[in-house]
Formats: sequence, C-alpha cells, structure tokens
Amino acid sequence: MMVAWVALLVAGSGPATPAERVDPRAAALACTSGEPEDAEASDPEGALVSMPTPRHVVTPESGEVTAAVVPAAELVVPGESPCPDGMVHVSGEYCTEVKHQCKDWLDDPKLPYARCGEYEPVARCVGQRIGMSFCIDRLEHTAPGDDLPLNFQSFVTGSKVCRQQGKRLCTEREWNFACEGEEMRPYPYGWKREPKCNQDRDDLYELKRTKRGRKQVLRDHRAVASSFPECVSPFGVLNMVGNLDEPVLREVAKYNPPFRNGLKGGWWMAGRNRCRPATTAHDDYYRDIQVGVRCCADLPGLPGASG
Repeated sequence: MMVAWVALLVAGSGPATPAERVDPRAAALACTSGEPEDAEASDPEGALVSMPTPRHVVTPESGEVTAAVVPAAELVVPGESPCPDGMVHVSGEYCTEVKHQCKDWLDDPKLPYARCGEYEPVARCVGQRIGMSFCIDRLEHTAPGDDLPLNFQSFVTGSKVCRQQGKRLCTEREWNFACEGEEMRPYPYGWKREPKCNQDRDDLYELKRTKRGRKQVLRDHRAVASSFPECVSPFGVLNMVGNLDEPVLREVAKYNPPFRNGLKGGWWMAGRNRCRPATTAHDDYYRDIQVGVRCCADLPGLPGASG
C-alpha cells in the first residue's frame, strides 16, 4: 500500500492593489493569477473562505521537502468514493505552473482574452508537482426547487452558500486540477476548442424597461447544471468552463481582502473558457448575472477537515 504524506500549505500575500469594477464584458480580459509566495501575514477579516486543511503531497524535485508527515492512505477505500453525494473525488499530482503551445489562434494572440482553437497535445510542467486529494461538486450549485444554477453570486455570498452545506469555496489550485486533470489539458474535454460547452454566444444583450427608460442588460443564457454532458473534465466534473464564472480563493491572495478571489471558467460569452485563466480584476463583493458557485470540501475523516 502506498503511503501518502500530507504537506502544509503556506499561502502567500502581497499588498492589495485596488481594482475598478468593470463591465461583465471585461471579465475575460484579466490576466491569469500567479502562484503563492511564502508569507507570515494574518487575515484581518478572519478569512471568509478557509484554506483547506493540510493534505497536499509534495513531490520533491530538488531534494528539499517541507512537509508534515501525517499518514492518510487508509482514509480512502479503493473502489469507493470518499466524497458526499453530488461531489467528485479529485486525486493525483497537480503542477503549479504549466506551459501550453497553441498552434491555431482564433483571435489575435496579443490580446489577453485570446481564444486558441487547438493546442499541441502535450503540456509541459515547469513548476512544482503537488499531490492533491479533495472533493468538488460535480455540478454548479442549483438552489432547491430551481431549474437553473444559482447566479448573481460573489466570492462573499458564494462562500456563505458553501458553508451552509458544510463545504467551502475551492482554492484556485483545486479548481484548476479538477478541470485539467493530470494531463494538464487546456480545456476540460481536451486539447481542441469544441462546441461542447455553453460558450461563444454573441447575442449577449437585450433592452429592458426601467424607471429611467430602456437599458441594455446582459441576457440570461444560463443552462441547467447537468446540460452539456460532453463539457466534462477528466474527473467527471461538468461545465467547469462556460455557463457561469465560478469564484475561487487564490492562494497567492489569501491575505489580501477584498481582492482574494478569482473567477474561473468563463461564462456564455466568447472568452478564453479554459482551465488555467482567472479573472482577477474584481473585488470579493463583485456580483453579476454571470457569476455562480461551485463548492469543494476536504475528505471526510481527515483530521481537522472542514468538509
């Protein structure tokens, strides 16, 4: 039996940089967030979203290992999911920094939101390999009695939705890994952009009557959370790209309220809709029609697990 060793995560911090609220059309324009650096800061707000308890395995590549030794192999029974109903067990080795090579750009590659039609079918890990094991919702959260997944969410409200279920928002690394798998795919379904997800719509706006007259607003093009069955990740998680943006806790920004969040996956517009990019221009309270929520949880039975 292989024995897994659990590593302590030390989240990074830096000075919070104010960001303007931007139109939802700009949601795809922000650059992908970075990876954490070491820090010894404290969270003045008590962390609306808690970091997962230590359980990540560090694969030493330089001979230097900074991991607490907590055996956990016996926690998972082979052939059985250790996660609650409606959640998927994600386990394996995650790469902190990945290089992809696009061979067919659909947009000007100089644009930060450029779409790639097809990537070379091999990704290169240029960061650290980290073992991960956690639970994630198979579907975007839908409130009881509703047909469409919950929207008009933010990092703050999404965190509350998850906590009410005994879960938490995912960290960026967790979300990335659940989307791309150990192959480090750019898209959850593979290496070529295909019409498998709720994305690339161009009928984004409609006019609505308000007290001040007609106003142009975003159309609501949400799809049922179980729609688009081919928009699935290697772990079996549906609609991680397209449909709704999903807020996550960025490890590098844990101590930077109110800018701790990233929005992942994109929505129904023609954006990047890939696993790695994150929109980071919004504060933790930003909410709009295209923002939903998906929760993660620690493995049940882990010492100190919050899920």
